[in-house]
Amino acid sequence: MKFSNGYWLLRDGVQAAHPVEVYDLTAGDGRIVVHAPTHPVRHRGDLLKGPVVTVGFSSPMPDVIGVSVTHFEGGLPREPRFGLSTVDEEAKVSEDGHTLTAGALSARLHRGEGWKVDFVADGKVLTTSGAKGMGFMSLDGEHHVRDQLDLSVGTQVYGLGERFGPLVRNGQVVDIWNADAGTSSEQAYKNVPFYLTNAGYGVFVDHPGHVSFEVASEAVSRVQFSVVGQSLEYFVIYGPSPKEILRKYTALTGRPALPPVWSFGLWLSTSFTTSYDEETVSGFVDGMIERDLPLSVFHFDCFWMREFNWCDFEWDPRTFPDPVGMLERLKARDLRISVWINPYVAQRSPLFAEGVAGGYLLRKPNGDVWQWDLWQPGMALVDFTNPAARAWYASKLDTLLEQGVDCFKTDFGERVPTDVVYFDGSDPERMHNYYTYLYNQTVFDVLRKRRGEGEAVVFARSATTGSQQFPVHWGGDCESTYESMAESLRGGLSLGLSGFGYWSHDIGGFEGTPDPALFKRWIAFGMLSSHSRLHGSSSYRVPWLFDEEAVDVLRVFSKLKARLMPYLWHAAAQAAAEGIPMMRAMALEFPADPACAHLERQYMLGDSLLVAPVFSDEGEVTYYVPDGVWTDFFTGEEIQGPRWVTTVCDMLTVPLLVRPGTVLPLGAVDDRPDYDYADGVTLRLYRLEDGARITTPVGGSTFHTRRDGDSVHIDVDSAPDGWQVAFPSGDETIVATGSALTIRGAVSRTDDSPRTGRVRESSV
Repeated sequence: MKFSNGYWLLRDGVQAAHPVEVYDLTAGDGRIVVHAPTHPVRHRGDLLKGPVVTVGFSSPMPDVIGVSVTHFEGGLPREPRFGLSTVDEEAKVSEDGHTLTAGALSARLHRGEGWKVDFVADGKVLTTSGAKGMGFMSLDGEHHVRDQLDLSVGTQVYGLGERFGPLVRNGQVVDIWNADAGTSSEQAYKNVPFYLTNAGYGVFVDHPGHVSFEVASEAVSRVQFSVVGQSLEYFVIYGPSPKEILRKYTALTGRPALPPVWSFGLWLSTSFTTSYDEETVSGFVDGMIERDLPLSVFHFDCFWMREFNWCDFEWDPRTFPDPVGMLERLKARDLRISVWINPYVAQRSPLFAEGVAGGYLLRKPNGDVWQWDLWQPGMALVDFTNPAARAWYASKLDTLLEQGVDCFKTDFGERVPTDVVYFDGSDPERMHNYYTYLYNQTVFDVLRKRRGEGEAVVFARSATTGSQQFPVHWGGDCESTYESMAESLRGGLSLGLSGFGYWSHDIGGFEGTPDPALFKRWIAFGMLSSHSRLHGSSSYRVPWLFDEEAVDVLRVFSKLKARLMPYLWHAAAQAAAEGIPMMRAMALEFPADPACAHLERQYMLGDSLLVAPVFSDEGEVTYYVPDGVWTDFFTGEEIQGPRWVTTVCDMLTVPLLVRPGTVLPLGAVDDRPDYDYADGVTLRLYRLEDGARITTPVGGSTFHTRRDGDSVHIDVDSAPDGWQVAFPSGDETIVATGSALTIRGAVSRTDDSPRTGRVRESSV
């Protein structure tokens, strides 16, 4: 929302009121409350008019300071609110009452004339709310509260949810308002009012409804955020590193659950509008088995239910006369089963009458059930603020779980009306984005209750702050083009910078049918994502329908992902424990490297693997290598960074580089994601520096690797059977027979000396 007309003027119809000084304040109990008039107080007559801005400073945890900006305080409390965590540690107020300190972060109020609040950490001003930044803006009778925080030179802004435009948000206008709009516009399925900077801090606006961000757009040296209403609350979060910012943001708003290990394998779908029955599904599964293509999950999309009945949670008897038997036959092939659902109930569905009778559906202010024809004729929405409605909806899912379904694709949840009345009295504007949280929480809780902790997973499209607790999320309806493949990657990286640990996308694109080259290039990207799914709209996505090489490509990369699972599982656990995403923008992993600030066509998969997807038929790709000697995973070739590299890849390869100083565990199994990772594991050593000490957890074992001079020694807790050590060149593998191994010779070189003969010593 822009309020100004250039630098000097306001837009027609806008009236503005900004704090001009700290008139008085109350400090104590870890909080400061300021009363700031919006005009200079020269005499007592100036005390008879307003408005006065009430500004509160407090802290929920160290290194995080909350700011509240309020005009009128008499309004009723508005629900819903984000569920935030706090740490029982009181912030400190300075003796003069003008500075609040929480951990290493302080909010410092300017004393004297003029309004300014500096946010300071380690002696450095991170950002400032300055003159005419904070205030009340009236536009056409609508009251807005806003603040503006300064951007220093070179500060880049990231995040604000899964956004498909340029990864760096500077210069963009972002409206936090969930929409079903595909992946090719400024609208988004997953809007998160949190941004992260490369300047040591992030900002979370604690408002679940519509938040308008002007990111170096209305004022090019500031980020502006505003809401309609009488108050605005936000938090400044100090890192200083981007990873630390995410750790603290997710500590505040919730960490991702750890998905079940089987979910990291390949998901295959019926696709959307294609024709399918048990014979079709069995043919796909048999085709995968015959071609040695590992498959973990089979997904039934919308038409597992009868047309016009979505959702009634009943298998279409004309197409699936024996659903329980079919699921048993599929599960006998060691598959998990996913089915598509959404939170809408079509008028023809038997659940519609149930929902009306029980009061489970959203209603208009006049008491009528809210309905429209967009998506399903006469459809209504489940009111998840009603505990009875949640239990009713959950009971339908229980029946499917009893039949043998393992998880749900929780589609939709974005087109939520505001001209409705919620059971619990929630504000419809605030519920528009928050609706998806309650929807996915309901489904996730059913799975967690029925399948157990660690076995719950959804495949969700819509999200808001806190939704990261209910993984996994996928990128929505993309087109079958290289451009859409690239925008999907931008969306996933942006979501990761917004606190989400896991992310997927439709391999080959959703809309349209990809040509074989695009499909094969997308497979490499898809299998090197946290979660991997073959899904389309009007055409199937089994690889043999494209060409035989597509079969080979899928085999290579699906087996590669299975062997990488010991490494990927550790990255997944890190996401759950710390809020650091598995797929990481280069700026997150290398914040001190200015070349990484704008990179959006490559990423880090975990701590140590650099992936550069190929966006052309011809296979030419240009990517950036950060400082150090990196190693090509496939060839063992070493690449000295920092530098840009241009190469041409065939269909069976993609730039996949291993970071120097890595001990990479490769599993012994290549046909499934869930196995004993430690049994037969191979540790690949990459450029270990002299003096390196590296701990590598693998399954129930933990390897401790150290290099001293020309020797590498590895100890293992709970030694597995037949573990091995290998080198990037692949010229030698050493099989260990006990709980310790010493390798002497120029292993994992840090210079250009040739590898000499190696001597190994193994002991129990």
